[in-house]
Amino acid sequence: MPVQHKDHGQSGKPDAGHVRLASLAFGGAPAGNLYTGVDDAAALAAIGHAWGEGIRHFDTAPYYGYGLSETRIGDALQGIERSSYTLSTKVGRLIDTAHGRHDRADGFAVDGRRAYFDYTRDGILRSLESSIRRLRTERIDLLLLHDIGELTHGPRHPQVLAQALDEALPAMAELRDQGVVGGIGLGVNEEAVCLEVMRRFPLDAIMLAGRYTLFEQSHSKSVMAKAQADGVKVLVAGPYNSGLLGADAGPGDTYDYAPASPAIKARAQRFYDVCARTGASVGAAALQFPMAHPAVTNVVCGLRSTAEVDSAVERVRTSVPAATWTALVEAGLLDAEAPTP
Repeated sequence: MPVQHKDHGQSGKPDAGHVRLASLAFGGAPAGNLYTGVDDAAALAAIGHAWGEGIRHFDTAPYYGYGLSETRIGDALQGIERSSYTLSTKVGRLIDTAHGRHDRADGFAVDGRRAYFDYTRDGILRSLESSIRRLRTERIDLLLLHDIGELTHGPRHPQVLAQALDEALPAMAELRDQGVVGGIGLGVNEEAVCLEVMRRFPLDAIMLAGRYTLFEQSHSKSVMAKAQADGVKVLVAGPYNSGLLGADAGPGDTYDYAPASPAIKARAQRFYDVCARTGASVGAAALQFPMAHPAVTNVVCGLRSTAEVDSAVERVRTSVPAATWTALVEAGLLDAEAPTP
């Protein structure tokens, strides 16, 4: 599956620093005005700066700003040799650009557009066609089926899953066989649906958001083991758990796209205490931890500015003492069986 490799540097020989940076991917949701607006110039500068700093995989979706993220990534990467980077985008929603929407219920600061679910074969083909146009490219390296699962669809989950298996995924597999996309998989926030699909349909990859992170591993243990056994590549998104471990000074106020409870913030503070005691940056540990798992090819970090790009690159390159990982395990904050850098 053609996502950014993490097994060798530019020379073709193993290099620890390059391995870590090669595993860092640009997450495009903030470039789609996630939670707050970003102007075109700032978004394009962040994307271009990411490429300039050595980031070579860019992830987006039609849902991110209702096409805005894809458009901006496509514009920013024009003129850059296409073989020098890889792209992933998603299907499962279609965008209505003539809707009088003026709310922020979906989290994106974009007016006049909306997204709606469509997992039909026709919906998949229409979605990809639109994405290719917005991204100004002829191919997508990885196409992900977006947000299936009970967490998103509740009582409709059985119907959605059946349609995904009967229509969406077969259509995606045909696109892969035709060479329009390089690989196919899921882009979700929960382990259960990954396991349901992996037992019934062959995937190249999964993007799992917020479940295999420094803060939590309990809700991903089974899927990580199966992915490794089956040769399914894992892209880890949401490495800061929606900002909980993203700041340098202390825990953030959000977790899992919602306000963090006092108990969650108290547990998060323990990570900061351990890292302070052992001389580590929590942000660096959060970005580097998932990269150590042999099934993980990329850690997708949402970035909205050149400053955030610089921060992420610095965190990936910053050494985390071995004592930090040991102390986190001893404190009961990290699974003792989880691979560490």
